[in-house]
Amino acid sequence: MASTVDGGNGSVSDSRLPSSANSSYEGSTFQYSMLLEHLVGEKRPIKDLNPTVMGGLPNPMKTDDQKMIERGMESCAFKAVLACVGGFVLGGAFGVFTAGIDTNVGFDPKDPMKTPSAREVLKDMGQRGMSYTKNFAVIGAMFSCTECIIESHRGRSDWKNAVHSGCVTGGAIGFRAGAKAGVLGCGGFAAFSAAIEYYLR
Repeated sequence: MASTVDGGNGSVSDSRLPSSANSSYEGSTFQYSMLLEHLVGEKRPIKDLNPTVMGGLPNPMKTDDQKMIERGMESCAFKAVLACVGGFVLGGAFGVFTAGIDTNVGFDPKDPMKTPSAREVLKDMGQRGMSYTKNFAVIGAMFSCTECIIESHRGRSDWKNAVHSGCVTGGAIGFRAGAKAGVLGCGGFAAFSAAIEYYLR
């Protein structure tokens, strides 16, 4: 009788073993899935990537005035004005340099044997420098403005913006002398812009 009871108990305990193992397996699977949800799932908490929390330097919030100044400095008008000023300075320096190495500066074509005075040489150098200054300023403003507009339209910052801007600028300058000069100016400025971008990047 005891053996049957024992046998019965043994059979009962043997029959209960798989169900308890399945329940523990399902419980561990459920806990694992909940852990995954909290780590990489939709329940994952969004952490604030503040440099102060991550051990970096403090990064104070920008004020409205700072944001307005940044928007102004990133605008196409500001970039065009900045390029115009840079071209003005660079053109003046280049004009004075070329006038300094030119042996015909200050000479009067009507009287080539006359030795030019210092005032005439300086006057000629100033005129040439002013001419270069205006040209460089206009080209710089046109190139920078068109590049900014193209970059804003494309939504990308890569070498293609400079090439397109160079083509537009060179074409606009060359078309004053005809269609052929415009096409050559477009190709020349585009190639020059591509070379500069390749060197800078």
